[in-house]
Amino acid sequence: MHQTNQFDLLKSRRFLPLFITQSLGAFNDNLFKNALLVMITFHGLSAAGLSANALVNAAAGIFILPFFLFSSFAGQLAEKYDKARVAQWVKLLEIAIMLAAGIGFWQKDAAILMGCLFMMGVHSALFGPLKYSILPQYLKDQELLGGNGLIEMGTFVAILLGQIAGTMIIQHQPHGESLIIWACLGVAILGWISSRSMPAAPAPVKDLKINWNVFVETWQIIKHVKENKTVFNSLLGISWFWFFGAVYLTQLPSLSKNILGGDAAVYTLLVALFSIGVGLGSVLCEQLSGRKIELGLVPFGSLGLSFFGIDLFFAIGHPSGTHYSLSEFISLASHWRIMADIALMGVFGGLFIVPLYALVQMRTEKEFTSRAIAANNILNSLFMVVAAGVSIALLSNGVSIRGLLLIVALMNIGVSIYIYTLIPEFMMRFLVWVMTHTLYRVRHQGLDNIPEKGPCVLVCNHVSFMDAMIIAGAIRRPVRFVMDHRIFKIPVLNFIFRTAGTIPIAPMREDPNMKEQAFNKVAEYLNDGEIICIFPEGKITHTGEINTFKPGIDEIIKRTPVPVVPIALQGLWGSFFSRKDGAAMMKMPRSIWAKIGFMVGEPVPAELASRQYLEQQVRILRADWK
Repeated sequence: MHQTNQFDLLKSRRFLPLFITQSLGAFNDNLFKNALLVMITFHGLSAAGLSANALVNAAAGIFILPFFLFSSFAGQLAEKYDKARVAQWVKLLEIAIMLAAGIGFWQKDAAILMGCLFMMGVHSALFGPLKYSILPQYLKDQELLGGNGLIEMGTFVAILLGQIAGTMIIQHQPHGESLIIWACLGVAILGWISSRSMPAAPAPVKDLKINWNVFVETWQIIKHVKENKTVFNSLLGISWFWFFGAVYLTQLPSLSKNILGGDAAVYTLLVALFSIGVGLGSVLCEQLSGRKIELGLVPFGSLGLSFFGIDLFFAIGHPSGTHYSLSEFISLASHWRIMADIALMGVFGGLFIVPLYALVQMRTEKEFTSRAIAANNILNSLFMVVAAGVSIALLSNGVSIRGLLLIVALMNIGVSIYIYTLIPEFMMRFLVWVMTHTLYRVRHQGLDNIPEKGPCVLVCNHVSFMDAMIIAGAIRRPVRFVMDHRIFKIPVLNFIFRTAGTIPIAPMREDPNMKEQAFNKVAEYLNDGEIICIFPEGKITHTGEINTFKPGIDEIIKRTPVPVVPIALQGLWGSFFSRKDGAAMMKMPRSIWAKIGFMVGEPVPAELASRQYLEQQVRILRADWK
């Protein structure tokens, strides 16, 4: 039986045309840009008396500038008009730009080509907000992470292929200029054709009044995004990745040539390893998160970036003075560690940014998503410019390239800690993800029975101290647990419980005020449309059998009538965190990565949700597997 996965989206008209259009656009940006840079660097193309080095740096700034100038306008366009229609307009603009670029290549006119480079920046700035904001309109919530992963993979692979193709085609003399004209124009036409197959994506705010003052609109967009702390800090996290990546990718040519002693093919190899790594990490997100937006992958990604960035510092060593061809470079075992570090930095970079993009799409108001992505593009550009400035300042003050890369890897640790302090939900989800993915292999059944929206109560048998972690790790939506106050106070787990909005509760005889406050908080969460999870047995089993459900669930449903979803955990009895053979966590672990079951029944209407009926349903779900 076929297991649904993100690659099924590539068979769907609601995703494939967007994927092709975006990939072709990224490919053409780099096809054109690299052909231009090769002409400047190796074929003597010049303008305004500038040296080749100055013109190359000017080209980088010219391409980034439109993201500052036009991203806010692009965000408004994608909110006011059908996004598929906007995509078609942008692709027609790309064809016009490539026609003009053809004249520039034919006449070897640097001024025309630099103008076209600016306009390709405009093209990318206009397309950027719609390519991410259109995904929530095309995809289901459970497909969003996989869709973002495919878009990131396609983008980075297209960038890599565009860089290689641009360099190879323009170097094919004496016909390089002619070939690149037809290549750029042909890709632009293919992009327009694919955009015409994109399904309609109706405008969220048809009556939006376009603000033509881009500076005022930019400030207003960023100000609005800052009101949503989670979204704004997610955007800062994405922009930080672009800072990190810009520093490393900018230094790769000098690193390859001057320190590692490689030729241009070695540089291409290292860029390819990083780009393929990002693509691989992007598509791995869905597999590692169970098709839900798993924020725990973000700290995991940032840890990997720093770890392999620091290891790269030690792997590089000092310049040897030897010069290597590509085959000679690869043949030396001492270089394998360098190649692995760069590839794995890409992988962890993909794990870092894909959940952040998906989170922004999920947590931003639907009528503002395009403008939030526009704010992201503005911040990305700003961080990349700052990255260039920081690199120049450090290198000018005697810091080696090797030292610069180490400094940025260490800075990543500080930035990560700062972001996770501001939003502890990231670290909480990371701890949950690590615990549930290293200790257990969870077999899920019936997850779709949990409503995607609206309030409900989950009831589950209580087998171990890990029950809440497993439930939180399996369910796509945030879950608010009602939990015995003694379990709530366990070190480390307490941080997770507090961050997740867990409600501590005590028996009436022990603390009647705490119990009343807990029921009031449950009603408040349910009225706000949240998910509550309780363990109606009131305690962890001592025998492995399900204890009789207590009246608390009846009281909750009486106060706030909502559907109740029965859940059964299987296979946890006898684990390190259960009470089999003595106190929990006071015996040797039975096994690592043990197989357990997570069974979800159909929602029970409030009028049928008595504690006796719910207990019966949980017993049926658990069956004979404790």
